[in-house]
Amino acid sequence: MSRVLRIELRRSVALGAVLTLLLAGAALLYAAPQRWSAGWMALAMTQREYLVLLWPLALAAGAWQARREHRANVAELFASTARPPFQRAMPVLGALGLAAACGYLAVVASGVAGIFDTASYLPAASLAVVAVGALALVAAAWLGIAVGRLLPSPFTAPAAAVAGMGLLLTVPALFRDREWLTMLFSPMHGMGQYTDYQTVDGRVSAAQGIWLAALAVAGGLLVAAGNRRARLAALLPLALGAGLGLVVIPWGADFPRNPVDPVARELVCAQGTPRVCVSRVHETLLPEVVPLAQRALTTLAKLPDAPTSAQEDLTTYFGDPTPPPAPDVVPIPVHFGHGGHLATDDDILRRILDGVVGLNYACRDGHDVPVIRAAVSWLTDREPVAETEEPAEYNPRAVTLWQELRRLPGAQAAARVAAVRKASMACGNTDGLLDGGPR
Repeated sequence: MSRVLRIELRRSVALGAVLTLLLAGAALLYAAPQRWSAGWMALAMTQREYLVLLWPLALAAGAWQARREHRANVAELFASTARPPFQRAMPVLGALGLAAACGYLAVVASGVAGIFDTASYLPAASLAVVAVGALALVAAAWLGIAVGRLLPSPFTAPAAAVAGMGLLLTVPALFRDREWLTMLFSPMHGMGQYTDYQTVDGRVSAAQGIWLAALAVAGGLLVAAGNRRARLAALLPLALGAGLGLVVIPWGADFPRNPVDPVARELVCAQGTPRVCVSRVHETLLPEVVPLAQRALTTLAKLPDAPTSAQEDLTTYFGDPTPPPAPDVVPIPVHFGHGGHLATDDDILRRILDGVVGLNYACRDGHDVPVIRAAVSWLTDREPVAETEEPAEYNPRAVTLWQELRRLPGAQAAARVAAVRKASMACGNTDGLLDGGPR
């Protein structure tokens, strides 16, 4: 059987399918490497999202393979051999299924080369996400062969590719608010990462694997089917796969939307003092975060009861609310940038201090931007700078408040800035706290 498979790999479109999937997938990955630079789960989920192109390509490859067999006019020759239909179909199914899976894994491997030195946390769930993606392409390839044998036309392959992409894009509209159904039947839905701690629930991956395996089996049965009754029998695995998938996948209120991996969000701390911690998924960035945290703590040391430690800002804007950091902790935004290094900019220290002094997005009534900007400018000894697309009166007011702070004795100015910080953390009113007004 291995000899027959090797022959089929050489004479079929298998090698061309591997190369096409690899080139298309790698081009998509490296067009936006920042989407998956956070680690293994980010890579696995991003690659699954790109099934919007890879799945139709695998479908078209299967249809093209069937078209080649039709042009060679070997159907009667193969049918005359004393072997069961499914056994005769196994070489082409095995060759193209192996090609589809290898093409998908080759794309993942091309991404691994970009994060191998920077991604230290490898969750088991990411392997399941990759396995389901590879299975999706096997199912597409086998289904494509079945479609190509039923409709042996030169237009079948491109039409199958367009129809496959259209199907993936319209599945969410078919089920509307039932996201759990969409994720069961669409291998690409829900794979966009909104935070580096995001994961895919194991029950969701299991249900998707069951459905895609059923789809692959149905495609294989259609390829081997010799009559209408055998083709109708291919519907049975689809019904069984859908039913079992619906049993396994959580649905309704139990469906986890954008789940967070608690292990990925665990804190890992640097040795020594001050205490500086980042999440486990960002552990390799810790050496770059430490000096940044030390600068922030040194700047904040002017205040009474100043923070004494720093940690990554673990805030997520979905799911269970993240508890706010303690008053003595400086929250630091931590994200991967180019080349696996910390994503920073010229104003990152100012943004950190904004979060410490007063920018509390959890407050219902918002925050007083000029007051906070003036307080941070006093800490950094830099004149307030206007930002784009903000009310024109913001920065002039901040400059006035900053100048008033600079005229005060250091201890008095520090006390006023500390009062702003205390009020902001409690979502209180900061108006008048810098210019000596009511407290």
